[in-house]
Amino acid sequence: MSFKRHILVIDAGSSSVRTLIVNDSGVIVGEGRSQVIWKHRNPGWAELDPLELWNATRKTILDAVIDAGISVTQISAAGITSHRETFMIWDKTTGQPVHDALVWISNQTDEIIDRWSKQGLAAEFKARTGLHNDSFFSAGKVAWLLENVDGLRAKIASGQCIAGTVDTWLTWNLNGRTVHATDSSCASRTALFNIHTLKWDSELLGKLDIPEVIFPEVLNSDGDFGKVDRSILDADIPIRAVLADQQAGMFGQACFAKNSLKNTFGTAGVLTVNVGDTPRDVEGLTGSVAWLVQGDLKYEVEGVVFHSGQTIQWLRDNLGIYAPANRIDEIIKSVSSNGGVYLVPALGGLAAPYWDRKARASIQGLSLDTSAAHLVRAAVEAMAFQTLDIIEKLQEFPVNSFKVDGGAASSNFLCQFLSDITGMQVQRPFELERTALGAAYVAGLSIGIWNSLEEISNNWTAERIFEPVAKDSDREKLKSEWKEAVNRTLIGGIKK
Repeated sequence: MSFKRHILVIDAGSSSVRTLIVNDSGVIVGEGRSQVIWKHRNPGWAELDPLELWNATRKTILDAVIDAGISVTQISAAGITSHRETFMIWDKTTGQPVHDALVWISNQTDEIIDRWSKQGLAAEFKARTGLHNDSFFSAGKVAWLLENVDGLRAKIASGQCIAGTVDTWLTWNLNGRTVHATDSSCASRTALFNIHTLKWDSELLGKLDIPEVIFPEVLNSDGDFGKVDRSILDADIPIRAVLADQQAGMFGQACFAKNSLKNTFGTAGVLTVNVGDTPRDVEGLTGSVAWLVQGDLKYEVEGVVFHSGQTIQWLRDNLGIYAPANRIDEIIKSVSSNGGVYLVPALGGLAAPYWDRKARASIQGLSLDTSAAHLVRAAVEAMAFQTLDIIEKLQEFPVNSFKVDGGAASSNFLCQFLSDITGMQVQRPFELERTALGAAYVAGLSIGIWNSLEEISNNWTAERIFEPVAKDSDREKLKSEWKEAVNRTLIGGIKK
């Protein structure tokens, strides 16, 4: 049995919740995993049961400890990182949710968002919170719950209910329902948190008629979030890290220097760039808190694409284009090009930099010569093209390389095509699970397992570096054809 110190990290993603055990060398030594099931009661709606999420999380905690083969007394601290924007309200006495959680991708708040736009609030959202007035963020979800759950306002007025994003819900349950808190990285993705004052924006909440009393206390990312309840693990384990998943991924990628960036290819695709200690406003992108660790506040500029790895899963599971056992790169190698096929994966609208929730996916350039392999290749290329759309907004930032992570980053084709289409170096680390590592590093820093950011940076090693090899003429042709495909798909967004 290893007697190293360990960090327990809950990583609640969009498609699964996992608990990982990370040792003091930054190596993942144990894992428990459970699938997250969304409910789709109406077209475009996406919800999940908070109780099922917590029960699944609790199981993965025990599975991870068993898988690591360690005693709970060897766990020095715990951390939580989670997918963002999903929101829920619950009874603080019984722990019962008042309604299923509204997931980040759900469009059931579109009418509320349109109403706020007509009221002239869009610019105010951007100026105060760094975010767009869009159904993607939590603000509309809070309003929807207030407007659609009978008696909810009365319960809130009586002090019966509290609320939060996924991290808050899991932390509250993990610490035995004693600490109701979040961190500024998670809060800054709600569109209700002022990223300049680092407080819930009372003035904006007043205009939206949303009671501030339900929101959690906002702590530093390495704050004291209580202890793991002994009914879960029989040991005194402090919870010393809470971060939003993309910000945790950036920390795990050691993007500590200003203008360093990473791109995660998960269910969604997210590019984040560290912009230092001052918020930045970039057209088509969003600004959020990156982290507040050891008293050091960092901000990020970010571009989200709604459907990244999920597009590949959609081709497999919904359309049956390829079998689960097939390897994506092998399928792509069977064709020499995309055959003129472009897939714009606006399955739930387009996010950055277009922000057109009314757009719907399109496949263009089909012919009698088109094969299933062409469609798979077009879907993977779309992941890179969408990243390119965001990078082109970062011209004011001096960057010429970036790091990648997430499951799809294991594809050599994707990484090489990404390098070719952006003309930038792409660095892929040995360990692609950077989100959990980021939360582990923050927790470990707080208790002295790691002593500095430099020490964490030294743990980062490239497994492979991809350099651009495409001809400029080929790159420009592909970019032009992609832009044309996107413009044909847009309905109410920003045409380029």
